[in-house]
Amino acid sequence: MQNRIVLGMASLCLGVLVFSLQDPLIKAVSGTYPVTEVMAIRSIVALPILLVLVHADVGLRAIFSSRFRMLTMRAFILFTSYTVYYLAIAALPLADAVALYFMAPLFIMALAGPYLGERVAWQTLVTVMVGMLGVLVMLRPGAGLFDWAALLSLASAVLYGFSQLMARKIGDTESSTVMAFYQNGVYLFGAAVVAGLFWLAGIAHATHPSLEFLVRPWIWPTPIDFLKMAACGFVASAGMVLLSQAYRLAPANSVATFEYTGIIWSPLWGFLFFAEVPRSTTVIGAALIIGAGLFALNTSRHRSSGPEIQATCDPA
Repeated sequence: MQNRIVLGMASLCLGVLVFSLQDPLIKAVSGTYPVTEVMAIRSIVALPILLVLVHADVGLRAIFSSRFRMLTMRAFILFTSYTVYYLAIAALPLADAVALYFMAPLFIMALAGPYLGERVAWQTLVTVMVGMLGVLVMLRPGAGLFDWAALLSLASAVLYGFSQLMARKIGDTESSTVMAFYQNGVYLFGAAVVAGLFWLAGIAHATHPSLEFLVRPWIWPTPIDFLKMAACGFVASAGMVLLSQAYRLAPANSVATFEYTGIIWSPLWGFLFFAEVPRSTTVIGAALIIGAGLFALNTSRHRSSGPEIQATCDPA
């Protein structure tokens, strides 16, 4: 049993590392291509991989689920979540965008009460407030340096948190691979629809980097840039396998803490590839957010006697 838990922890840490590679890849192409084109290429590449995973996991017939409406709704919420997250990293340092996104576990715990009817302890509400204090430290309101793209990262965390609560409701009958397949399909469909709407409206330029990343028209990618976008499909598929393996091998309350290793990688990629040096307020704010999340997870671990909410933060 102990070996399974250790292997689960190792799988989760590796999965978080693999998922983090998407951020620098997407940021690298965000100045030339639209986010819809990036998501479309990523989804096309991931499609056959996910079909193989679904077949190996539960069989392809599981795709035709009786709960396809709920699966599709959740997938659209995730499409919105990851779209606005990608728009955020086009304008923000990676360390800032990712630290703000790590509010997601706190939002999951806070929303579990009104959405799932689960009891939310006062300690959890306190940790959410501490996490929001960390957000304020990072945003520095009144300092004249606020970028509204930070709100995109926070919005992404809220939407992602709600999607995880939906997964809790349908997880009794639907596998993670089927959920991922629906997500991928909606990403491809949504990217095409959004790009088409902007093309029909004649909107092709904006002044803010995040909006420019959204409305920019599609262009034929260079071979190197295509490989960067395609790599996101392989990264997402590999990360999903590793995370699914982690939560299959070990209890969620044993491994969920290691989700926060993701905060190590994004500042590193930002420094190595984009010469981004985290500000002191970013470090302090991130420490408050991580500390609040770890305390909340530890409190939940000792209090809960039933199934845990899987409070993950991994862009899929």
